[in-house]
Amino acid sequence: MTTGSIKVTAENIFPIIKKFLYSDHEIFLRELISNATDATLKLKHLSTLGEIKGDIGTPMIEVKIDKDKKEIRIIDQGIGMTGDEVEKYINQMAFSGAEEFVEKYKDKVEDTGIIGHFGLGFYSSFMVASKVEIFTKSFTKGSKAVRWECDGSPEYTLEETKKKDRGTEIVLHIDDDSLEFLEKSRIEQLLNKYNKFMPIPIKFGTREETLPLPEGAEKDAKREKITVDNIVNNPTPAWTKNPTDLKDEDYKDFYRELYPMQFEDPLFNIHLNVDYPFHLTGILYFPKLHKNLDPTKDKIQLYQNQVFVTDNVEGIVPDFLQMLRGVIDSPDIPLNVSRSYLQADGAVKKIASYITRKVADKLISLFNNDRKSFEEKWNDIKIIIEYGMLSEDKFYEKADKFALYPTVDGNYFTFAELEEKIKPLQTDKDNKLVILYASNEKNQHSYIETAKEKGYEVLLLDSPIISHLMQKIEGSKENIHFARVDADHIDNLINKDETKISKLSDEQLDVLKPLIEEIVPKENYSVQLEALDSSASPFIITQPEFMRRMKEMQASGGGGFMGMGNFPDMYNLVVNTNNELVVEILNTKTKKKQEKLINQAFDLAKLSQGLLQGEALTQFIKRSFEMIK
Repeated sequence: MTTGSIKVTAENIFPIIKKFLYSDHEIFLRELISNATDATLKLKHLSTLGEIKGDIGTPMIEVKIDKDKKEIRIIDQGIGMTGDEVEKYINQMAFSGAEEFVEKYKDKVEDTGIIGHFGLGFYSSFMVASKVEIFTKSFTKGSKAVRWECDGSPEYTLEETKKKDRGTEIVLHIDDDSLEFLEKSRIEQLLNKYNKFMPIPIKFGTREETLPLPEGAEKDAKREKITVDNIVNNPTPAWTKNPTDLKDEDYKDFYRELYPMQFEDPLFNIHLNVDYPFHLTGILYFPKLHKNLDPTKDKIQLYQNQVFVTDNVEGIVPDFLQMLRGVIDSPDIPLNVSRSYLQADGAVKKIASYITRKVADKLISLFNNDRKSFEEKWNDIKIIIEYGMLSEDKFYEKADKFALYPTVDGNYFTFAELEEKIKPLQTDKDNKLVILYASNEKNQHSYIETAKEKGYEVLLLDSPIISHLMQKIEGSKENIHFARVDADHIDNLINKDETKISKLSDEQLDVLKPLIEEIVPKENYSVQLEALDSSASPFIITQPEFMRRMKEMQASGGGGFMGMGNFPDMYNLVVNTNNELVVEILNTKTKKKQEKLINQAFDLAKLSQGLLQGEALTQFIKRSFEMIK
């Protein structure tokens, strides 16, 4: 038996490990199982190389809990360690550079360094244990088993022990403040969270399994029950397989395995697989998002060599793609010591760029191979694509090939197709192409119909970020302007410089305008007298495109308008001077009747825009009945 001190000069290393090394103490199990996995994979590798003779069997990792003894055991059948290797890897290797670590992080809780520099994974066990024992035997012929023990101080003991089988068993004597980890349900939760897809089978207890009846069994025969190992993980998840070996149903099955509470199938998936200039595998799924601007994020899981790291992939996955779901696995992503936060560097940027390109290429392929199916999915995926076009310039460029612009009639165009179709008719007197759109078919129905009567195409653009995207498109393409159908009268939206003659003289117009302005509130409405078709409504409320768009952009965030105060609700009241009712208002002799007609026409215009509410609506209904009577 030998005794000694762990090779570390800073005696306060253990308190730092216990309190500050990891942001969450629960990851001790992840770290210890990761070490056990490494040891088992090394064994398999050596066997493949022929350096281990004979059959190594089917090695697994086992987790045991004993509430009475307050113990957790992590047992592997890997390569094990000799006494010298314990000295090297546990007592010295783990704390190479520990003095610098202590000096750097003694006053910091959050910022805890970069993984791999200090080999501290094993020592995470001291966050939950008052004492740790290691029983280990190397695979090498003639090696003797050893037992290592440490109580959380720099002092340890190392001695020979009796252990027949190859591998390592770690025994954690759980602290009184960490007894939660002796609960079966808590360990099951951690295994499911961190070790669900580890490459080595993990056993946690046993379970009963009912065997199928043999052929020819009698009707009342009972199915035999047997006790089997409870393997809690899937060692060969879909993302580790070759895409050519997977069918569509395999991808859907894996999606259900990832998200057992998700009842809708994904729309489609993207299998990631790259070896250079970095290693990355994974599967991303497009879920149904509809019009939701703020769907739940943190649904993409990040792994390192099948070890769960985090579901916060900010930095590695572009922001607009964080609405997707799935798995990314890469050994080349630099993490901090707790493997909880990404360290931004060049590799991360390259990975983010690759993922963006891969998603864009997949969307182009889907669009080209089955456009009809792509159009059917558009409403479910458009928020992701529009967000990507706004936030990633390279994605914006590629999106020109597959981004769709649907019309109120249910047709879908790419921008190039739309431009070609509407150019002859919707180009104004200044040679600018005016793209008409509606954001709500029901509310803007009358305006849509007026535009369609003139043969104009009206898009249906109803996502919450569309104002931002229109601004970007207008800035990147020449002579293009988006205008919502209710932003003005249609003849003003697409101004062909056609002169219309008013039925009213200039003198009559000078009398009419003050009459209306006296009743219409100046703080919200600007009165415009227009000579329109006599069949057009007498009063039309429009909201100027610029003001409305700025208001929408402010409401959805960004656009440079935050902190500038709220944009007021400003509308134009377009008065059709060729409508018979307007002429009657002007010619009515009594002031009271004039006011009643103006209020009625004004309220009808407000009603058409959903602006008539509360007391004003009550007064309108009362006045309407009186006028009918």
